[in-house]
Amino acid sequence: MNSAPQSEVTGEQILAAILTSLDDMKAEEIVQIDLRGKTAVCDQMVICSGRSSRQVAAIADKVAEDLKHQLGVMSKIEGQDTGDWVLIDTGDVIVHVFRPEVREFYQLEKMWGPLGRIASA
Repeated sequence: MNSAPQSEVTGEQILAAILTSLDDMKAEEIVQIDLRGKTAVCDQMVICSGRSSRQVAAIADKVAEDLKHQLGVMSKIEGQDTGDWVLIDTGDVIVHVFRPEVREFYQLEKMWGPLGRIASA
């Protein structure tokens, strides 16, 4: 029942809404990685940082709320309790919000190699 509105929404619309929300919440070091044709997991991945666990959780909350209210897209969120690394899965776009130390430890950008590029916010 919830999939009908989401099927009418494009991945580009979801990505644009996510990038706007991240900018509104002052997320840092936003990186957008185009994964179309590279994996079946998603089309786009966005990685960013928040300065504290509290900001990481707030950023994830805002992104999910904005997607729900603006586009009718329901997101799955994991890791919000600790606020070290929160994953937001919209289907077409996966967002990783990290505290800087945790982001440095996992280095997801390096895992995906030269596919990454800095998004112009």
